[in-house]
Amino acid sequence: MVTTPKLLCSVTDAAHSLGIGKTKTYQLISDGSLETVSIGTRRLVKVASIHKLVEAFNIGAAA
Repeated sequence: MVTTPKLLCSVTDAAHSLGIGKTKTYQLISDGSLETVSIGTRRLVKVASIHKLVEAFNIGAAA
């Protein structure tokens, strides 16, 4: 059985992945640092945007 990587996750899952709270996660969404999509009434975070955010912090820390 082939498993495909998740493309979207809940705001709560994104917060857990980043090790931050939901309030800070919503701030990152608001300022455009995390991308979301709405499906019905759910707001889901693009997993790729979580990776981009982490990479941006890694590049900033290395400079």
